Amino acid sequence: MEIDLSVKEATKRFGNFEAVAGVSFEVEKGKFFSILGPSGCGKTTLLRMIAGFYDLSSGKIEIRGKDMAGVEPNKRPVKLVFQHLALFPMMNVRENIAFGLKRRGEKGKEVYRKVEHMLERVGLPGFGNKTINQLSGGQMQRVAIARCLILEPVVLLLDEPLGALDLKLREHMKVELKKLQAQVGTTFVYITHDQSEAMIMSDYVAVMNRGKFEQIDTPQNLYHHPGSSFVAQFVGDNNKFVGKLEKNASGEYFVSLEDGLRVLVGNVSGHAVGERVEMFIRPEAIIINPEANIKNMSILNVVIKAILFDGGNSRLLVVIDGSTKELILILPQNYPWNIKAKDKIRIGWDPKRSVCFKSAGVKTYDEL
Repeated sequence: MEIDLSVKEATKRFGNFEAVAGVSFEVEKGKFFSILGPSGCGKTTLLRMIAGFYDLSSGKIEIRGKDMAGVEPNKRPVKLVFQHLALFPMMNVRENIAFGLKRRGEKGKEVYRKVEHMLERVGLPGFGNKTINQLSGGQMQRVAIARCLILEPVVLLLDEPLGALDLKLREHMKVELKKLQAQVGTTFVYITHDQSEAMIMSDYVAVMNRGKFEQIDTPQNLYHHPGSSFVAQFVGDNNKFVGKLEKNASGEYFVSLEDGLRVLVGNVSGHAVGERVEMFIRPEAIIINPEANIKNMSILNVVIKAILFDGGNSRLLVVIDGSTKELILILPQNYPWNIKAKDKIRIGWDPKRSVCFKSAGVKTYDEL
């Protein structure tokens, strides 16, 4: 296993503020690695440390085993694609892509050959003579990436490059970027606050919060096996219950909520009865009007507050009967459309589909 990037206990302080707090991770050669987190969590600071724009307060960054301490940004084998791309409008596409090569002293036909080859690799053959204002947003993204890739970096750093695009183009570019990375084989380190971007494109995702990594894992494991309350809330949609963990005479565990409701919970390993916990259940795990003979299911009576229509992604916003607690659940595409707001329905889920964490006693991400 060849490691392109190794970050060891990287820390960055600005005065008394610790923006990055002892972060460690490794990225294998050819992988797409994303750092996901909310604004202000430290992800851009970390990326700029890797690029060499910020010195580390402590820790170490290695690229292919070489310590980057004291190595200037322009001499590191990394390139950074900014959110606003920074293409030169007075140059055509070919000149933009060739800019770094010419700064490096390369000339003549070899530069032309490399540029044409790179245009092929990023799916823009024949675009060399076009001006920047003739390109779509997605095409400009590819030119910006091509300008970096032509310098053959070990690691390509991408700082929220889809943030300035409209929603439809952003959805398209998620797929295009993943295909492009797989085709060129360069190691990508990508930062974003958009969990959909990270989940769709990445081989591994690090979820960052308050200067630290909460969890590093595959997108699938982050979603199905979150390692903390923050990850459970930040990655995908989740319904949260906060209450006291209790156990009944039959040996079943449940969360006793403040309004007197009780919901069964699975996966309570490491938690003590009487402990205040946060329990999460995904919207797609909730069944509408489950059969009455299903055993060991957490059942609630709810009132439909709103139908959130979005084609195949339509959802129901419901409120627990006799409570103010709202829940989101997926409305199956084959479910009969004879339901409406204010209807009462039953919902249920297998407690084993839930996850449980000790309550931190502080405001969590969705409450900020």
